[in-house]
Amino acid sequence: MRVLVVEDQKKIARALEKALGQASVEVVVALDGEAGLQLALDESFDALVLDIMLPRRDGLDVLRELRTQYRTTPVLLLSARGEVEDRIRGLEIGADDYLPKPFVLAELVARVRALARRGVPLDATVLKVADLAIDLLRREARRGETRLDLSPRELRLLEYLVRAQGRVCQRSELYERVWDYRAGHDPGPSVIQVAMMRLREKVDVPFSSKLIRTVFAEGYLLRAEP
Repeated sequence: MRVLVVEDQKKIARALEKALGQASVEVVVALDGEAGLQLALDESFDALVLDIMLPRRDGLDVLRELRTQYRTTPVLLLSARGEVEDRIRGLEIGADDYLPKPFVLAELVARVRALARRGVPLDATVLKVADLAIDLLRREARRGETRLDLSPRELRLLEYLVRAQGRVCQRSELYERVWDYRAGHDPGPSVIQVAMMRLREKVDVPFSSKLIRTVFAEGYLLRAEP
């Protein structure tokens, strides 16, 4: 397992490096947001531990840029205990989990390992969940032996949901990542609702097991039935 830690407080960074290293995790440390962003874009990591308050480029901006570039590496945000609004905003733009400071190192290690197990490698050419497979080179999706007749937008939406499997994707996140709308621009719920309805008709309705789920008042997630 390879993890990038972006933390400007050297004492905390060293403690994280030591604790993760003892758990057989390879750790790369960046001490500011700009350096962390470049590492996250240039190299492959199983998870990212990202402080919100960083010099040169703050953690939320780093996270936003990663998701804009379709980097789906699982991200654990670190924040001061009082930064509730920042944590909420971080989850809205694509963070997978967060921990307020001060935290227990053992808990952080456990959360990082859980995120890394859930993540999908960025360089994968075939994404799979249950009997669903997306071939990124051929740009096609199948359930079992059945090829799904998806539009380019539907395939892009399905790919995003698969890469985020097990995590709720909020409507605003899907607008930004799949429809390329600017942050803060909301064309209304009908665009997502219609798109998800049509996607379900092709991905779920003809098959006995369902993958796409609606989480009331939160968004959508894709997960195999237990």
